[in-house]
Amino acid sequence: MKIIRKIALTELQTLFFSPVAWLILIVFTFQAAMAFTDIFGMYVRYQDLHYTLGNLSITFFGGMSGLFTRVQEYLYLYIPLLTMSVMSRELGSGSINLLYSSPVRNSQIILGKYLSMLLYGLVMIAILFVFVLWATFSIKDFDFSLALSGLLGLYLLICAYAAIGLFMSSLTSYQVVAAMGTLAVLAVLNFIGRFGQEYDFVREITYWLSIGGRASESINGLICSEDVLYFLIVASLFLALSITRLKAVRQKSRWQLSVSKYIFIFMAALLLGYFTSRPTLMTFYDATRTKQRTLTENSQQIIQRAEGGLKMTVYVNALENTMWNGLPRNRKNDMARFSQYIRFKPEMEVKYVYYYTNPGDPGLARRYPDLDDARIVGLICRSADLDSTMFLPPEEINQIIDLAPEKYRFVRLLERENGQKTFLRMFDDIQRYPSETEISAALKRLVMELPVIGFVTGHGERDFNNESDRGYFRFSQDKPFRYSLINQGFDCMDVQLSEAVPEKVTILVISDLRNPLPPDEQARLDDYIARGGNLVILGETRRQETMNPLVERFGVRFLPGQLVKYTHEEPKAEGTPAATKKQDVARPTVGGVTATRLNQFSADFIQSRLTKEGKAISYIYEIMYNEGNVVTMPGCVGLEYATDRGYNVTPVLTSDTLDSWNELETTNFVDDTVRVNPAIGEVVKPYPTALALTRAVNGKEQRILIVGDADCISNSEISMQRGWVPAANYNLIMGSFFWMSDNEVPIDVRRPTPPDDEIFMTGTGAKVSKVLLMGLFPLLLLASCLFIWLRRRGR
Repeated sequence: MKIIRKIALTELQTLFFSPVAWLILIVFTFQAAMAFTDIFGMYVRYQDLHYTLGNLSITFFGGMSGLFTRVQEYLYLYIPLLTMSVMSRELGSGSINLLYSSPVRNSQIILGKYLSMLLYGLVMIAILFVFVLWATFSIKDFDFSLALSGLLGLYLLICAYAAIGLFMSSLTSYQVVAAMGTLAVLAVLNFIGRFGQEYDFVREITYWLSIGGRASESINGLICSEDVLYFLIVASLFLALSITRLKAVRQKSRWQLSVSKYIFIFMAALLLGYFTSRPTLMTFYDATRTKQRTLTENSQQIIQRAEGGLKMTVYVNALENTMWNGLPRNRKNDMARFSQYIRFKPEMEVKYVYYYTNPGDPGLARRYPDLDDARIVGLICRSADLDSTMFLPPEEINQIIDLAPEKYRFVRLLERENGQKTFLRMFDDIQRYPSETEISAALKRLVMELPVIGFVTGHGERDFNNESDRGYFRFSQDKPFRYSLINQGFDCMDVQLSEAVPEKVTILVISDLRNPLPPDEQARLDDYIARGGNLVILGETRRQETMNPLVERFGVRFLPGQLVKYTHEEPKAEGTPAATKKQDVARPTVGGVTATRLNQFSADFIQSRLTKEGKAISYIYEIMYNEGNVVTMPGCVGLEYATDRGYNVTPVLTSDTLDSWNELETTNFVDDTVRVNPAIGEVVKPYPTALALTRAVNGKEQRILIVGDADCISNSEISMQRGWVPAANYNLIMGSFFWMSDNEVPIDVRRPTPPDDEIFMTGTGAKVSKVLLMGLFPLLLLASCLFIWLRRRGR
């Protein structure tokens, strides 16, 4: 060890007595400072403009464009310049012969040279640590452990690069050739992960060999044993190759023997890499303060309950537009979406099944009017360089599984060894892949019985199988829609009150009842309520007569008429008396603009807002309240309630507090003008539009939600966008059914809010930081270089 230390110190002296090492440090510092101050200045400007900031630690150093992410991208440019002379200089000057003639082993020479590179790498990390300290004192509650994780990842990357450069330097006496060779090897290791992905075994080898992005997990706060061991194995591999090379030159061994040794060392490294990349042998440490890189506690509890074997079969249809995500060459990227789950369930088996069946896509017929499905698949395979025989024909896949209910889309079948199964789907949105919420909901289906929602039918109610504008299909069971209840953990079914409500139904929905319930059906509904079943009742305009008998037992009544709101100023008709039976209401102003002039919608278009009391019912309601969201109700009935029926009543939604009232006369909101008429009891005030009722029944809390509009959750309304209206109707659905299911589903995957949301600096401070870090810091290094150079020259 003493000899290794001496060689390392001698090499360091040589490095720092040359301008190259100092030039690398100065340029590296300037480039890092430029990246850091750009990010810093940008977010200071955002803060000055009162944008909401958050998670600043990972934003500054990780993510897509943080400092450490950028350093990882260009670090490969510096190390070859540093290592190109480590051994090449010895070989070119002949000084290597002095080492050969001394009692120094080959391994000591290589390890001594390598130790000097590691120490130089620590200097580079120390430079980056200055930016970490700067951020620590500039950002509120900076996540220091996250930054240390990133520094560890970058240092391991430097160690691997240095070992590669050392080996290339031992191959030639020409320093430029050594530098170019190092760049070539790094290029190969960066791009090798793209090769051979079509073949299972080759995919594992080439993917493991790839060094591209290897430090990304550590940079973003997750220290994985696979990545740490990868860097150690790669560094050891090239150090062993360097020692073997030096020994071959020193002993003048035959090239066949040297090549066989190289192959043995390389194969041993691959074997180690293969085993260390097995999920069952991996360990992880989440260095982030709020454990952002780990499943939430709820998801962990779900997957821990999935005891025994778990198999995921991925069905990929060649004629469906998401087919490309599941191709063999994309499997690693596909499975990366489930890495957090594999971490807690490493024994999970994954299988891909490829087939073709026309999913009913009219675009196929337009593009290939003269080809049948088999020939279309052949054409696609030739274009994408795929083997068409890997795709099973329709008759074979139908014998394996019936995918018709899934419309032959890209789908995953999760199956426990006890036979329980469920589907996990892709979705028609920009994200495509299921998130933690959907994955955990699917897994929860395998480990427990989830809520069943019964939709009462037979009296003109809204139909959850109806895809028209007024139907409830989209929010209930539209499978390609991420937020449909079926994808969030609920099951839906029709309920006929001609029979008793099934025991498995935990939530009953009655909406827009057109015909009154017969006495026997009313009795069965009463039995369901008496046993403590949860209930959702949605009224509608002109349905008060049939709906009020349902809600009066709860002390609630749908008011006659409907709620309206001033839309815009209407000129009075010529000859209208100054005093009429209707009167105008004083309009408040918002930012100098008459508030009612901001609403250019129909008078019966109500934007209901969450109440302070209502936001406490569900965390989703609270989010809506805090963000100022509204629930749009095109035609809404006001509610009134009493509190003497044994229920705790909480107003959840109310109409506008400024200029809305319950209109009793006007019914044509297109041609007529609405004005409040106090003479018949029309009063401008906020009216409840949704009520939450609770009581204790049979040892549990019964929960009832009564809403004054059935259209607010219809297919058309939850998909509607109206200018600047901050509608969040679907959040009303999610929040309501989360509450109704006793907070079981949708899965709550909230994480603690990162506290690093403020920068202790103004725009002036950011400019000063830029001058200090981009100017003074590199100048200090330059001054150190000149001082050492002048001192050495004086000696």
